[in-house]
This record gives sequence, structure tokens and C-alpha cells, in this order.
Amino acid sequence: MKSIATPPKLVEQVHDAIISEIAAGKLKPGERIIQEQIAQELGVSRQPVQQALLLLRNQGVLHDAPGRGMVVAPLDPHQVRNMYDIRAMLEGLAFRRAAEVNAHNSRKLGPALIRKGREAAAEGSIAAMIAVDLEFHQLIHELSKNPLIAPTMQPLWIYTQRVMGEALMRDSSHDIWAQHETMLAAVVDGDGDAAEALARRHIEQAAAIVIERLQVASRLAGY
Repeated sequence: MKSIATPPKLVEQVHDAIISEIAAGKLKPGERIIQEQIAQELGVSRQPVQQALLLLRNQGVLHDAPGRGMVVAPLDPHQVRNMYDIRAMLEGLAFRRAAEVNAHNSRKLGPALIRKGREAAAEGSIAAMIAVDLEFHQLIHELSKNPLIAPTMQPLWIYTQRVMGEALMRDSSHDIWAQHETMLAAVVDGDGDAAEALARRHIEQAAAIVIERLQVASRLAGY
């Protein structure tokens, strides 16, 4: 085997840092990505940055730019719709199973994340809000005791972070933590039917809001 030139963890950290910047709106659709600048800001060499950018291009987050380099890809309303359709089913299953098999641990572990999410919302940090939101959903995936849910969801998290950032930047009044608290209450009560229905409704409502805004933005931009 060939030796590994760049530790995979470092590439993953650079990848996640770039995604975070895009989700928070610091790197906007159409903006050119400059390898040297990112490497300097993160304090790493160009090699892990280059590998992370190639991975992001393969995931559809970045596009090749005319001439040279890459730019942040715009969000596609059709792709967002497809992503939310899959998420609604998977999240519904995860919340149902968590309610059926892990209501006790949900009661112990869930409220702390609700508080953490409300604190992030009060601070107004988009990156923090996204991080806690993902943490909450990942907790439910673990509590579901279905080992296939988390790895199936993993490819969707990249796009989910971008979409969540777009939603939060455009509407900070949307209290997702009130919805999360109601969803958690159904899990704690062991009510699988209610937990699934609430989770699916949560995802579907978010989809409707984001897609409508993306379509309006597209019309205003003339494409």
C-alpha cells in the first residue's frame, strides 16, 4: 500500500470548516474559492485544502469556475425538494423508533440539547444553531437503535447544512426549537405515531419555506 500523504482527519476538518463558512453565508453562491486564502486562514498546507475542495465538488457543493478554480454552487430548489423528501421519511422512522425503544434515555439526554439550541438561537450564531440542530437529530438517530439511519443520512447532512443556513439567515424568527421540544415530548412519552408525524411535519414545513424562498430568489435574479 502507498503511504497516506495527508491525514484523513485533517481533510475532513478542512471540509467541515468550508461547509460551515458556506452555511453561515460567509462564502456565498457564485463566490470563487481561493485555496491559498483558505489554507492560510485554517493554518494548514494547500494539500488538505485541495483534497477537501475536490470532495466538495464531487458532492455538488462547489462547481468548476470558468478558467481556473472553483465557485460555491447555488442551491437548486429541485435538489432541495428531493433531499427533504428523503429526510422526512428517515427522520420520521428515527423519531418513531426512538419513542418505541428509548423513551427513557430520550428523557435524560434530550432536554439538554433543547436548552443548548435555544441558547444558540438567542446568541444569533448561524453556525452554532446549525451545529446544535444536527446534534439533536443525530441523538435521535442513535436512540432509534437502527444502525442504518445515521450512515444513510450522512450524505444528506452536507446539503442539509447549506439549506438550514439559508433558512436561518432569511428568517431568524422561525422557532425550530419549539418544534423540537414538541417532537422530543412525543418521544419521551413513547408515542411512536405522534413522534413520526411531528418529525415528518417539521421537515415538510421547513422544505416548503426554503423552497419558496429559493424560487423567489431565482425569479428576482432572473434565472
